[in-house]
Amino acid sequence: MEKYLINPNQKLSTICRDIYGTFSEHLGRCIYEGVYVGKDSPIPNVNGMRTDVVEALKEAGLPVLRWPGGCFADEYHWKDGIGPKETRKKMINTHWGGVVEDNSFGTHEFFELCRQLGCDAYVTGNLGSGTVQEMSEWVEYMTFDGVSPMADLRKENGDEKPWRLKYFGVGNENWRCGGNMTADFYADQYRRYATYVRNYSFQNRVKKIACGPSGGDYNWTDVLMKKVGRAMDGLSLHYYTVPGDWGHKGKATEFTDEEYYATIEKAYVMEELVHRHDALMDRYDPDKRIALIVDEWGTWYDVEEGTNPGFLYQQNAVRDAIVAGLTLNIFNKHSDRVKMANIAQTVNVLQSVALTDGEDMLLTPTYFVFKMFRDHQDATLLGSFITTQNLSEKGRLPQLIESASVKEDGTIVSTVVNTSLTEPADILCQIADTAVSKVTAEILTGDPHDHNRFDDKDKVALRPFDGVTVTPDGFRAATPPCSVVKFLVK
Repeated sequence: MEKYLINPNQKLSTICRDIYGTFSEHLGRCIYEGVYVGKDSPIPNVNGMRTDVVEALKEAGLPVLRWPGGCFADEYHWKDGIGPKETRKKMINTHWGGVVEDNSFGTHEFFELCRQLGCDAYVTGNLGSGTVQEMSEWVEYMTFDGVSPMADLRKENGDEKPWRLKYFGVGNENWRCGGNMTADFYADQYRRYATYVRNYSFQNRVKKIACGPSGGDYNWTDVLMKKVGRAMDGLSLHYYTVPGDWGHKGKATEFTDEEYYATIEKAYVMEELVHRHDALMDRYDPDKRIALIVDEWGTWYDVEEGTNPGFLYQQNAVRDAIVAGLTLNIFNKHSDRVKMANIAQTVNVLQSVALTDGEDMLLTPTYFVFKMFRDHQDATLLGSFITTQNLSEKGRLPQLIESASVKEDGTIVSTVVNTSLTEPADILCQIADTAVSKVTAEILTGDPHDHNRFDDKDKVALRPFDGVTVTPDGFRAATPPCSVVKFLVK
């Protein structure tokens, strides 16, 4: 039996709701066909935004959306995406599939999507191929409520009032597709560009996000913190879970047990990455003013057979739900430093939460994990610990990965992931100084290959979990293999 201890007396940090964000890039069918179909589409929409996708994302409690990229951001010139659609410039999306980008989804459409979703906006600016003036004018266009050329232009294009811009990324992956820069060069460029990302009102203080490292590039973090720490509010981190190598990543729904464990073990590397980058940041920012922003994460497999290789379309199985659950638990446990994260991506690309096919839509196993974990949003992280075995002979992979929080009404939220393919886990949870009266639970589980298809949309979904027994100071539960379980304790 595994011992699970939760201490409500040890209140640690607020789990920022923005940890549960997603990322939408002009890539494949994420924007077009995914969230946007245009006002004249026969697919039900409001101002061009797919009604089914918007409602699903709202139900999952999407708090923040990142746009327009990704690698696309550092080739995106925002003025091409405003004004009458028939006069907007067309461009070639050189990063993703070589298709024509007609810019029919631009700044106004993005903020309309955020309005419908009720979520905050995270916009990434073009540092790689754009100018300081271009970036500065975009922020003015979006946020200035006064008389100026950019504010006047926004009004001419149909929006009298500015939008609320919570986050602005000053470039993206500038160590690679955003300009192949060194850390020192980017740091100097960041200082220059960020100077002109102005706050135009006290009501909208834009949080500036610097391009951070790829995975374990700790030198990049060290240089950025040393040279520009005071000039940024957040530092990004990108890490993808790739079961194989970049030449042969593996398939989304066809994999061996060995490949399953390789995937989960690589996903758990996130714990080391966050811990070590946090420790580096502590040297310069012990008060943790600067947030760690994991704005690209998730699984990355070979594309589905017969689809455009540049569209990064992949299916999504129970294995991906395990990755999502363990990753979100890691972010929760580090919520003193991790203040936002964005899974890549929202629809039809990589580890998406929804897939579309014409008028049809389905929700993925990953979607249900986000919906399950919604109760952690803005709750207070509690001290917790669980005993568990290591499943990896080569490295570290705990069978059980957990986090616990308490909501304003006193409800304790516990999420537990069982990563084993074969071994259930009998858990005895004790909650310090607490008399427990009621425990409810729900579960996502199944064969790791199980996934939802358009002819079988409900194969994987959340179900009530009755394998829990209330004890005077907690609960006892038998979690099945390959499962994500949420407990609500009152």
